[in-house]
Amino acid sequence: MRTRLVTWPHGRTIALDIAAWGVFHAATGYAVHRLDERSLNRDLWLLRPRTFEDEGRWYRKQLRIHRWKDRLPEAGALFAGGVSKRQLPSRDLDGLRLMARETRRAELGHWAAMGCSPLFVLWNPPLASALLISYGVAINLPFIAVQRYNRGRLTLLIDRRSRAQATTPRRIEGPHHDHN
Repeated sequence: MRTRLVTWPHGRTIALDIAAWGVFHAATGYAVHRLDERSLNRDLWLLRPRTFEDEGRWYRKQLRIHRWKDRLPEAGALFAGGVSKRQLPSRDLDGLRLMARETRRAELGHWAAMGCSPLFVLWNPPLASALLISYGVAINLPFIAVQRYNRGRLTLLIDRRSRAQATTPRRIEGPHHDHN
């Protein structure tokens, strides 16, 4: 029984596999880069925080993510107009919200790239397909974890700052009138 649509020599198949991963990551990265900002202002079902994550604490305690996350490459600014996630653009609410939005963009891009993995069954034998799918999971999950960890922490900060702003009396500037 034949399990793949195309059969090529091993060298050509390996070259195609390498090129395919490059294309999948570039295409999904570009696709999420092009997403409208409004669509990333809130968590979609896939991106929604889960109870076990505890605002990112689970990633810190269980994965010790704070020890290795900065060693991963960052490509947020790869495309024109993109935003690097290496540091906050600013520490005010707008800067925190921008960074949270960019973590959603990055996470979605890595889910999409990982979602391309099953395509390798079209031209690879079963063992190679399994290895390539495993590779896709292994390469993308750490990036997804970092985005979820950072967004949990950002959400906590955003909530705290929003509450603080809501309870701080605002001084109204304008012409002062004496009623003498």
